[in-house]
Amino acid sequence: MRRTKIKINKSDFPTILHPFLEGACVFDSSCSMEARVFYIDKDEGLYLKKAPAGTLKAEAEMTEYFNKKSLASPVIDYVTDSEDWLLTKKVAGEDCTYAKYLDDPKRLCDNIATLLRQLHETDFSDCPIDRVKSYIGTVESSYKRGHFDNDVTDETRNLDREAAYRIACENKHLLTNEVLLHGDYCLPNIMLDDWKFSGFVDLGNGGVGDRHIDLFWGAWTLKYNLGTDIWRERFFDCYGRDKIEIDKLRIIAAMECFG
Repeated sequence: MRRTKIKINKSDFPTILHPFLEGACVFDSSCSMEARVFYIDKDEGLYLKKAPAGTLKAEAEMTEYFNKKSLASPVIDYVTDSEDWLLTKKVAGEDCTYAKYLDDPKRLCDNIATLLRQLHETDFSDCPIDRVKSYIGTVESSYKRGHFDNDVTDETRNLDREAAYRIACENKHLLTNEVLLHGDYCLPNIMLDDWKFSGFVDLGNGGVGDRHIDLFWGAWTLKYNLGTDIWRERFFDCYGRDKIEIDKLRIIAAMECFG
């Protein structure tokens, strides 16, 4: 994970977070336009995410939930006011885009497939978030706003906005609340410590939902981060074909055009 050392003004941060910043080196570790992420080099390491007000609520809730399942680091604090701030402990190891892991794609593919199957077999009876409901809601709101991007997969590039929306509407009833989802199951969000699983990060899209959302992103990330689609079938084989409906993956791909 990229880190660039920066100088900060503590007055730009909520007062309750000042003790964590005191005497610490701070690094910018952002990887998207949606949020800014700071790495605080203190104790065993802390991550502080800043985003528009209300947008980190689900991530704070699901990170805490995953932590109770020993699947994520604990939430130290969640502050919401004019902006949202989420402070968590660093997860041990490196994410799966680390060169050591990318250099052994076969083992990496098998590893993340096995981890995903284990996640999907985790008890979710007390999970507070219905991901299918919010997932479909995102499709609806994005369509109404005119947001559409078909550059998701090779197949979706052949879809226009109306065709993708029609697929979503005609098939949304097929999505089920069947597993505990990560929601953004990509290599940067899976942490390994010398190949041993140490935790998940970026859980804002997590909740109870349809396994094919995670399966879609698992296959997508292998192609994107490894630059080839040759690991897709092996990923599905290792996860277990008994639980995979290929047609559902095509539905998810169409819906992700509105993500």
